[in-house]
Amino acid sequence: MKIVAYGIRDDERPFLDQWSKENPDVEVVGKSELLDDQTVTDAEGADGIVVYQQKPYTASVINKLGEYGIKFMSLRNVGVDNIDWQAIKANNIQVTNVPAYSPEAIAEYTVTTLMMLLRRARQFMKKESEGNFKWAPDLADELNQMTVGVYATGKIGRAAINIYRGFGAKVIAYDIYHNPELEAEGVYVDTPEELYAQSDVISLHAPATAENEHMLNDKAFASMKDGVWILNPARGTLIDTDALLRALDSGKVAGAGLDVYEDEVGIFNSDFGSFDAIPDERLKDLMKRENVIVTPHIAFYTKRAVKNMVYYAMDANKDLFETGKSDKLVQVD
Repeated sequence: MKIVAYGIRDDERPFLDQWSKENPDVEVVGKSELLDDQTVTDAEGADGIVVYQQKPYTASVINKLGEYGIKFMSLRNVGVDNIDWQAIKANNIQVTNVPAYSPEAIAEYTVTTLMMLLRRARQFMKKESEGNFKWAPDLADELNQMTVGVYATGKIGRAAINIYRGFGAKVIAYDIYHNPELEAEGVYVDTPEELYAQSDVISLHAPATAENEHMLNDKAFASMKDGVWILNPARGTLIDTDALLRALDSGKVAGAGLDVYEDEVGIFNSDFGSFDAIPDERLKDLMKRENVIVTPHIAFYTKRAVKNMVYYAMDANKDLFETGKSDKLVQVD
């Protein structure tokens, strides 16, 4: 078998090399370039490809894979919303993803961001950099006195719930699909509006879908408590950025922890050399605010998670080739 792995970063390469040594019957070609119309030709002669990117998997690229006879495409990430599924079906390509590479990593990062916000970490670090060690006026809040509303209770959401409870917070949740254990505990509310109205903190853990694009908009923010905290380690499109800026300006939102941003493609995981050179004024507006923490989609970024992303995707691709089956196969209607 031959697998071409696209978009291999420097931090992934040791794990790819390790997997290759453990699977000597597979020829592995690791490419640093992403899969697109120019690089798809590198896949000719391969049996499967492994990919990770935020760019769209377009029909032209997928059709070319079909011309090459490639039937197995394994993503090193969760999201599949950037795939042309009509082209996938037309070319009879099987697709796998990595539905959970480390839910705990993302949950830990989310709560860490919240604690930095509640304890006014940015404010104190800024004052200290100026030689100011005064306490006032930056009084902190305590998580154990708060109600946290967890939107979506998949693996990441449930991992976050465990941590929030460890701090002593009250947790409520909303999800279309109820987890039986949480259901038995009476955690769920019936509507997003109930979650918004009762929560001091909103913790988002939902996938990106057409239905929930800009779910946190002006109407949603208006229905929340005054001084609510917003956390989004999930997908940038869940939040209407302009509405969030308005809510921050009015004080409706006390602060936000954003590991994702709706226009992050081409910005996150890039180096522009200086703050002024960042090509997005709304993003810079958010970053300037002491009550907002913006990070470049790194909640997942741990040694364990990166290894799992590589290994799970490579294993799935090999499984499809050898058995035609994988427990990570993506089913699309």
